[in-house]
Amino acid sequence: MKQSGILLAGKKTVLSTVTAISIMSTSAFAHFQMLYTPNTALKKGQTIELKHLFTHPFADEHTMDMAGVEEFYVINKEKKTDLKNALKTITFKGNHNSGKAYESTYKARKMGDHVFILQPVPYYEANEDAYIQQITKMVVNVAGTPTDWDAELGLKAEIVPLTKPYAIWEHGSFTGIVKSNGKVVPYAEIEVEYLNRDVNMKSDSMGKTKVEAPQDAFVTMTIKANKDGEFTFSIPKAGFWGFCALGVGSDKEYKGKELSQDAVIWVEAKSMK
Repeated sequence: MKQSGILLAGKKTVLSTVTAISIMSTSAFAHFQMLYTPNTALKKGQTIELKHLFTHPFADEHTMDMAGVEEFYVINKEKKTDLKNALKTITFKGNHNSGKAYESTYKARKMGDHVFILQPVPYYEANEDAYIQQITKMVVNVAGTPTDWDAELGLKAEIVPLTKPYAIWEHGSFTGIVKSNGKVVPYAEIEVEYLNRDVNMKSDSMGKTKVEAPQDAFVTMTIKANKDGEFTFSIPKAGFWGFCALGVGSDKEYKGKELSQDAVIWVEAKSMK
């Protein structure tokens, strides 16, 4: 499916086209690669647990089997550390089914930002006879010292934050720029979902629903970036929010079939008590 954005500049029309797999842009229940830890703003260094699963964060009507992981690493103070060997296979239980997922632990001891990147093996979506690969970013901060949170990593599909992803108050906002290999993606289509339940780290399962959507358009909210690839979203509720820029990656085919290579970032908003 093609989504087009048009900029009128005098008498000239600039047309930017972004290609995305139709199920990703039309389904009320969007696919989201999760890279989750319960708290992204740590007061001091500690060992943290992470869960890696492919699901629908708001509706939780299906947990997909992850096909594997191509890359998993973290960047702190511009130093990259490979974490792929830390991954362990688990079965994660959603409210409707279970799926293959991963877990890992990480020693977030050093002050500053720890930028995690997960690049899964493309997932085959049988209903569309196509693949989905979501290159996912999540940032954990230790002791409030900013270091790498806004770093541009030159990923094939990437959302570069202009707002610290871990330092957002409820009712605040998040701003990011959609890029591919360092280049801006104009008028990118971005799906937004709220993680609508607690994640039980011990039992590897989803908790009860927190919010009921008044209509399907509120399950997966769709926004568009501007001509400079920039977008802003006001966050109405504390918790974790996922942003997925559809089909913006440079790879368009996998194993001879269509590939939607998406950019995902997770941000956390805190309540004011």
